Amino acid sequence: MANKRDLKKQIKYICGDLAGECIMARNFVHGIDADKMNEIVFKIAALQESTLVRVTFGYDKVVADFDSAHAYKIARTKYFTAAYRTLANDFNVSVKEIVKEMNAQLSAEQKEANKKALSEE
Repeated sequence: MANKRDLKKQIKYICGDLAGECIMARNFVHGIDADKMNEIVFKIAALQESTLVRVTFGYDKVVADFDSAHAYKIARTKYFTAAYRTLANDFNVSVKEIVKEMNAQLSAEQKEANKKALSEE
C-alpha cells in the first residue's frame, strides 16, 4: 500500500465506476428493473462508506511492549499488512457480489450481445 489517501481514492474510483455502470444500464438498456439497479447503487454507496471507515485504524501496542524497537516495527508491519490484506479481500468479495447482481439484471439478449461485442474485439 502506498498510502491511505491513494487507497481511499482507489476505493472511491471503483465504487464510482460501478455506480456509473448501474446508472448507464438503468437508463439505456431495455428490460432492466430500475428499482433493482437503484438498490444496487445504494449497496455500492454503503460498501464505499463502510470500506473507507475501515481504512483508518491504529495499532494497539507501543514500543515498551516489545524487547526492542526493531521487534515492535516488525510486529506492527505484520499487523498492518494482515489488516490491509483482509480489507482488500473483503472489498473484492463485495465487489464481485455486486457485479453478479448487476449482471443478473441483464436480459439474455443483452448478455449475448455483450459476448458478441467482446469476441469481435
